[in-house]
Amino acid sequence: MVNTLDASTVAYPLYISGVFVDFSKSNKNVKSAEVQIGKSSTPIEREPGAGKALRRTFSPPTELSRGDAFSLHLRYKRWSRAKYIDIIFEPHSMFRVCGATAERQEYITFHDKIRIVVNFSRITTTEVEQLGSSSINNFELQPTTDEISRICPQFRILVIGKTGVGKSSLINHVFGVEQALASHNMPGRADIDTEFTSLRNSRLVLHDSKGFEPGEEDNLKIVRDFIDRRRNMSALNDQLHAVWLCFEIPRAGGRFLETGTEEFLTLKRGGTLGNIPVVVVLTKYDILLDRMDRTLDDDSSLDGLSDGAIKELAKNKAEAELQDICIGPLEKSAGRDIPHAKISTKEDHQETLAHLIQITESCVSQNFAPEAAVMTSIAQRVHPGLKIKASIEVGKRKYWNALASSTTFKNRKTWDCLRVLHTDIVAVWNFYDPHHYLHSQEFRELIVKMVDKLEVGPTADPTKTIAIGFSMVGTIAGIMAALAGPAAPIVVPIAASVVLAVWVRDVYQISHAVLQRFMSYIVHLTLVMQTLHLISESQELTRRGIKLAVASYLASPVSGEVHTWIQEYDRGLTILERADRDTLDKIVEVMQFYSIDAAQMSELRAKIPPVGSLPDEPWEIEKS
Repeated sequence: MVNTLDASTVAYPLYISGVFVDFSKSNKNVKSAEVQIGKSSTPIEREPGAGKALRRTFSPPTELSRGDAFSLHLRYKRWSRAKYIDIIFEPHSMFRVCGATAERQEYITFHDKIRIVVNFSRITTTEVEQLGSSSINNFELQPTTDEISRICPQFRILVIGKTGVGKSSLINHVFGVEQALASHNMPGRADIDTEFTSLRNSRLVLHDSKGFEPGEEDNLKIVRDFIDRRRNMSALNDQLHAVWLCFEIPRAGGRFLETGTEEFLTLKRGGTLGNIPVVVVLTKYDILLDRMDRTLDDDSSLDGLSDGAIKELAKNKAEAELQDICIGPLEKSAGRDIPHAKISTKEDHQETLAHLIQITESCVSQNFAPEAAVMTSIAQRVHPGLKIKASIEVGKRKYWNALASSTTFKNRKTWDCLRVLHTDIVAVWNFYDPHHYLHSQEFRELIVKMVDKLEVGPTADPTKTIAIGFSMVGTIAGIMAALAGPAAPIVVPIAASVVLAVWVRDVYQISHAVLQRFMSYIVHLTLVMQTLHLISESQELTRRGIKLAVASYLASPVSGEVHTWIQEYDRGLTILERADRDTLDKIVEVMQFYSIDAAQMSELRAKIPPVGSLPDEPWEIEKS
């Protein structure tokens, strides 16, 4: 029985140990759910054979403070169409009904015949970490990305620059959002304390400031005070992780640094601004390149040179002018070690944006806790290599470290182990996936079946390797060309098998077969995510696009090569219990080997037929 007490008698905070959703008496066919606690979102799953119910256990219990938002997002099917329900909880009521003495409490509520049970625990996060292994086995495996998100749920950046310099376009392209800066639609208006966020990318918090223009001397003090306040905040999430100081590349003879900007850079050089990284961003680099290209048009000495050679000459000339009019004056004011990047948001210069975010991530890594650097990589959507790097960092923290010895997964069901690995990898890629397709039961089963298909498929020649980017583009284009029509369904060539009824329901144990499958799941899923990154271009995910990514990866030579690498590695193992370090190294080696270079992305995307403009389709097309 739940005790009804005044909220003031309850110790703060509460700890949520589980959420249970029972829709057995409802006419709604709930397909998936997501619980949001504070700024952290977590999927609730329906395991195979679980019936009309979903459950999520939190291990360690997740903290609920009195001011936190707490809601449940349900997706259900009606007449073959997806519908959504948002259920908002009132934390104050939970504190009021939570007993002060019981070790475990329940908060029960109903919504349209859907029964929702929230379980609370008196065990704190610190106490759970101190429990022995036998007690820990009573809790569900917790994704490492959840732990990182509790410490640093968002990447926080301040962007400084005059109106028209290209800040909005820069943010939209790097972080995959649209119109993140509302102040950009109102020239000259920017409140530095306003937190700009976007539903398209919940991992980003943005602050905007106009540049240090003549007559705006107060803005330097505003920016300095803001940075001082933020760097003195105790919580990593509240601290400012980076500053982008944006300038449009001027013409030769134009003034580059205003007096206020020089003062700001001097403050940074002298240490007044503390450890917050300041990266100078030189925008509209494509205009400089075009200008340099035009200066070569009338040069008769270049007759006979190829277009590529002339393009390289224009680039070298642009670099020389950039050094003269921008970088030289910049280093004079800020020192030679000031990080800077030239960028263009034009389609054929996407590698410049990847270079900028790589510099930024490196600076954050050097000055903040590792969680901030990981969140920088999660928030950005232009550098697939940083996504793979962050996946490795997340995996190394816990679950990838003991795949061979089974210490982390001991006595766990294989499906539960795969779930936590899957959740971490998908969370790092941070696609715009409002329908949670990547966390769905259908997609998880699809990846398991893909691993199973590759296990029994032909073995590739380990002495022959191919270039993953161009191989994948060719495969994608081939699949699209082979469709009966532009809206024809995409079929992933994986037959139904007994795989989901057998090994995923077994208890994890030390064996060569289990190690191979787990290594395969990690690497194959990561490379499917990379393929999806190539296809999606930060657009809303559809099942059609996801199926195309899986089908393309499965049909490409890469999937067979990866499987052969893992098989060859496993055959060379002798004592599994001592293979954890080598296993982790092999996973990292294979993932890095098949990583697509950011410089190739725009070139590769130009060769892919459009995917996202067509209507979505179900996971499986019903046979007539």
